[in-house]
Amino acid sequence: MTEFETDGAVLHLAQRLAAREQELEALRAELAEWRERFAASPVRDTGFVTASSRPVEPVYTPLDTADLDYREALGLPGSFPFTRGVHTSGYRGRLWTMRQFSGFGTAQETNARYKFLLERGQTGLSVAFDFPTLMGYDSDHPRSLGEVGKCGVAISSLADMETLFEGIPLDRVSTSMTINGPAAILFCFYVAAAEKQGVSSATLRGTVQNDILKEYMAQHAWVFPVEPALKIIVDLFEWGATHAPQWNTISISGYHIREAGATAAQELAFTLANGFTYVERGLARGLDLEAFAPRLSFFWDIHNDFFEEIAKLRAARRIWARHLKARYGAASDRAMMLRFHSQTAGVSLTAQQPMNNVVRVAYQALAAVLGGTQSLHTNSMDETLALPTEHAVQLALRTQQILAYETGVANVTDPLGGSYYLEALTDQLEQEAETLFAEIERIGGVVKGIENGWFQRQIAQSAARQQHEVEQRRRTIVGVNDFVVDEPEVTIPLLRVGPEAEREQCRRMAEMRARRDGALVARRLVELTQAATDGRNVIPPMLDCARAYCTLYEIREALERVYGAYREPVFF
Repeated sequence: MTEFETDGAVLHLAQRLAAREQELEALRAELAEWRERFAASPVRDTGFVTASSRPVEPVYTPLDTADLDYREALGLPGSFPFTRGVHTSGYRGRLWTMRQFSGFGTAQETNARYKFLLERGQTGLSVAFDFPTLMGYDSDHPRSLGEVGKCGVAISSLADMETLFEGIPLDRVSTSMTINGPAAILFCFYVAAAEKQGVSSATLRGTVQNDILKEYMAQHAWVFPVEPALKIIVDLFEWGATHAPQWNTISISGYHIREAGATAAQELAFTLANGFTYVERGLARGLDLEAFAPRLSFFWDIHNDFFEEIAKLRAARRIWARHLKARYGAASDRAMMLRFHSQTAGVSLTAQQPMNNVVRVAYQALAAVLGGTQSLHTNSMDETLALPTEHAVQLALRTQQILAYETGVANVTDPLGGSYYLEALTDQLEQEAETLFAEIERIGGVVKGIENGWFQRQIAQSAARQQHEVEQRRRTIVGVNDFVVDEPEVTIPLLRVGPEAEREQCRRMAEMRARRDGALVARRLVELTQAATDGRNVIPPMLDCARAYCTLYEIREALERVYGAYREPVFF
């Protein structure tokens, strides 16, 4: 380019910038006049805020995105910073995985439900465990009495895991397991069950939640103290990178943080801060970021505020990519991509007028898809009352299928990208998250914040404020604090898990204990305890325990001898 041509290009650019500034200045004047007319117009007597109490302007214009650098802030789908999605072809290449979270009673009963869902078009499995399993107790442990199979499926050993997936080829299905405190143990049961089918761990696809930090913050299904729990998680990162390269060894979860009462910005910041902590622990172990970062997945709650949820998902991808690149030196796109599962907000479901939940879930599912989720669970209308019936869960699945095949929303990637409101909201959520990151750093990091109760207090304060807003009718919940009807509530059939599930589970456990090799069990448990004592990776000996039909609580107890058990301090 000649000097004359260069000067001409510079002049042309200057003219364009000047013209744009003139356009924006004219818009500012026009907007000021519009605001005067708006101020004189009748307005509904309600608070115009997001679900997180963030004020919403009456209109958004190019002035709200005037500083937006398209390449820096958005880019194209499949390109850094992945704001518009992690896949170049979006849903044109592949639809999201329709993964209904399910489990109840015994492994045999849940196996039948899985086959029911697969026959009706579900494309991935998601295991809901009962409370004893979540806490690392066998079904026949005294502390499990009355809780077996009530809120999920009871899995106490490899025998139960074999039954759970009987007739379901594990090399052809993707499985997610929502388990945290004893996550590594349940994962070992799954690997051993696959081996029984002749399936190598190298071919397994799926996710184990395995996110203990959010348990200490919000959900409270823990087993071991913080440091040994983090050590086991990194053990699984290390083992999985070599032996299960297609398996996501963690699902860093904002869902439970949000369900406990956090705002969208808190869910975003606290979850990503947990993710950074896991990255730092992996690097401290000497793991290759490019090997383990691509297997870090996320899990988000999709709440009622349509645009806020879409913006949250877009901001999450952008923040994660920028931090992985700038702070941790990630070089490949795969190491910087934030991939995630979504679930519609269980806390938003109401026992009153339960059919309204069908509508809530449909809108939440639409937000998840417009936000670019990789997989999705849609809650059933009855889940605030009981575990879902076959009718209710089929309707929830059909909600996803209608969304995928009838609405056209899967045809365009990030179709709301460029919306003045959405882009401004995405930026605002990112800024709020960065402010919270700075505060977390100031208090000494995630672990220190858990130990001194900072996270727990932040979430509790947000939950209390939201509940107060509902009670004061400043936030409308249809059918609960407004649009309430006097006639009798519509009743819907509910699934009841009776005591027979517990009796059957305990009978099966007794049979399994009688036929296994007791000497081998004892030897494997000693080897596991020794590995923990020596500070070695506990996944290989834990997997040997699973293969020998050691039970969940036996494995937990063997590790507890070394690591101890977590006791939450009193913060309130």
